[in-house]
Amino acid sequence: MIRTDGKLKEKLSILLPSLNEKQRRLLVGAEAIALGYGGIQYLGAITGMSTNTIARGIREIKAGDGYVGRIRRKGAGRKKLTLQFPQLEKRIEGIIEPDIRGDPESPLRWTCKSVRNLSDFLGGKGYSVSRQTVARILHKMEFSLQGNRKTKEGQDHPDRDKQFCFINRTCKEFLSKGYPVISVDAKKKELVGEYKNEGREWHKKRGAIEVNGHDFPDPKVSKAIPYGIYDIGGNSGWVNVGVTADTAEFAVSSIRYWWQYVGSRRYSNAKKLLICADAGGSNGYRLRLWKKELQRLADTRGMEISICHFPPGTSKWNKIEHRLFSFISINWRGKPLTSYQVIINLIASTTTKTGLTVKARLDKKLYTKGRKVADHEMKDLNLVKNRFHGEWNYTIKPREL
Repeated sequence: MIRTDGKLKEKLSILLPSLNEKQRRLLVGAEAIALGYGGIQYLGAITGMSTNTIARGIREIKAGDGYVGRIRRKGAGRKKLTLQFPQLEKRIEGIIEPDIRGDPESPLRWTCKSVRNLSDFLGGKGYSVSRQTVARILHKMEFSLQGNRKTKEGQDHPDRDKQFCFINRTCKEFLSKGYPVISVDAKKKELVGEYKNEGREWHKKRGAIEVNGHDFPDPKVSKAIPYGIYDIGGNSGWVNVGVTADTAEFAVSSIRYWWQYVGSRRYSNAKKLLICADAGGSNGYRLRLWKKELQRLADTRGMEISICHFPPGTSKWNKIEHRLFSFISINWRGKPLTSYQVIINLIASTTTKTGLTVKARLDKKLYTKGRKVADHEMKDLNLVKNRFHGEWNYTIKPREL
């Protein structure tokens, strides 16, 4: 009969809950060896472990198998469901994408394809699969949770792809020669004040910032109009925040300020500039004022300005959208834009892991809508159209004054 003072039981009750199953049987097996004859039965009684498990621990110790990296022997444990049911992956794929996999009559075609619904449906077909297992199989098959994506643009222009190729070639040509290439556009107008801004950020419980309960359009509410310039070669941004109107004059003034404060210093020897812009908005290819203001800029700076417009309906391919504006929106999400200074600070603090830097300024100048450009003023422009879609691709050269 083995006699102990109860300390062994107390010690094991503290240690065993924190160990995995192999560590437990090795520890109890070692104690059984130390106790000698009758140790296995005694330890089984005080720990609740099977005597066969304790005996197995003793055998592993004597065989020198004390490595605890593998809990079970190789090949042990329940087989993966994908091995038990080889057709399981194809079955799931056929359910989740019936249009692609040729199963238009799938019961889940018009149902939310959550892992819960998939698991329940498979259970009805004889597959006992948990939600976690379904999720793991979907990830293995390179599926992921996705929402709708705005990509369809309506009817494409027949020369859309050719224009993309033309822009790409022109950008490469300018960059190879050390000339600046910029992508420009106006970001959406923002209300200035205590208004809700989409997105979330961490706060203490019940510490969310309180803002106005409505943001109805009101001409009396101040608005911020960010016009951005993204330097493709330098991976840097410049945002001119206007306070009056998004006009062609405002767009070119923003480019002028960028050149004055950034571009002329970074590209001090450049005599050419390439601008990639959308087909519409304040920098649209049909706007006379846009071209007239660019002529003024070319004259005062003494450099050729080439412009390439993206085809109508393809603004999302403009690099400024996903290389500058998207990161600005991420940086100020969840923060009410309470003042112009807050907007400037949030824009200027935008950075990325790839090295993006952004500068911003507040433009208080008054820009008037509805300015007209007469025919004779258009004739005075030193504008040279490209042979390929000259309405989209053209160069404005400085005039001799």
